[in-house]
Amino acid sequence: MSDLVVIFRTHSDIEASIVRSLLESHGIPSIVSSDVPHSIFPLTVDGLGEVRISVHADAAEDAERVIESHRTEVPGGQVVRIRDEFEGLERSVDYHFRDRGLLEHALTHTSRANEDVSGGVIDNESLEFLGDAVLGFVVADMLFQRFPQYTEGQKSKIKAALVSTASLAQLAERLNLGAHLLLGRGEEKTGGRRKQALLADGFEALIAAIYLDGGIEHARAFILRSVGELLDEIEHPDFVARDFKSALQEKLQSQGVALPEYRIAGESGPDHHKVFLVELRVQGAVLARASGRNKKEAEQQAAKAALEKLESAQSAGGSGQ
Repeated sequence: MSDLVVIFRTHSDIEASIVRSLLESHGIPSIVSSDVPHSIFPLTVDGLGEVRISVHADAAEDAERVIESHRTEVPGGQVVRIRDEFEGLERSVDYHFRDRGLLEHALTHTSRANEDVSGGVIDNESLEFLGDAVLGFVVADMLFQRFPQYTEGQKSKIKAALVSTASLAQLAERLNLGAHLLLGRGEEKTGGRRKQALLADGFEALIAAIYLDGGIEHARAFILRSVGELLDEIEHPDFVARDFKSALQEKLQSQGVALPEYRIAGESGPDHHKVFLVELRVQGAVLARASGRNKKEAEQQAAKAALEKLESAQSAGGSGQ
């Protein structure tokens, strides 16, 4: 057997996985080695650990040529990400990652990780968990500072609206995050790039990636830039006082229609991060569907969607008279 030659070095497990897959696609087998044990996050920190890719000596020249053909410029002799398809997303986020492997990790859905036979790809569920906590803290702090006159209940209602699945999915869509998600074939075929739950989870994982890469202040700045776009509507007194379920009930009663029924139509996600899908039925027919991180949130979002549908139908009927 010929000797092994190290042809690539990095501090990101994800980047190593990409390079290894690239080599294998060209028929070049490789071996990955590292000085440190892997943590739950697919990276090592601050140069303390290095991931190396080695090939047999007789394949080293071909391997280096394959890598070089996919490499961007190497400023200062430092290896940079081989793929640059996330540069547009970094511009949208207004944050440049020192370790783009973190960004790729944040965008990797479990369906993609499950399809990777090498076991080198880790999904973003741990980052979602962390991002959810960072988001909750930053939003709570912002509301505490911005609305000292509001009661705890009022601030809680605004916070719930800002961090709801629907709101986070909306923010993700503004970043075109769905186009960058790394999905398995099944999710790709079923429209995963447009699913609210996947977009919201990806957004939270992105927050965690920014936090791990740049610290809390960069994460805070990104969150405040993002949710600030929603605050003009949400901070309005009418919103603070409004309960969509109660408003829908009152509207239906005024029309002599039976009260709505809320049914759990499905659940997804890990136990610590469940997403509930609720169907809202009126007189047996489904009027609206919505998802949320808990049943209460999902029901409120379904009621909001039903109200919007009824008001739209009423406006259309009035304009046609």
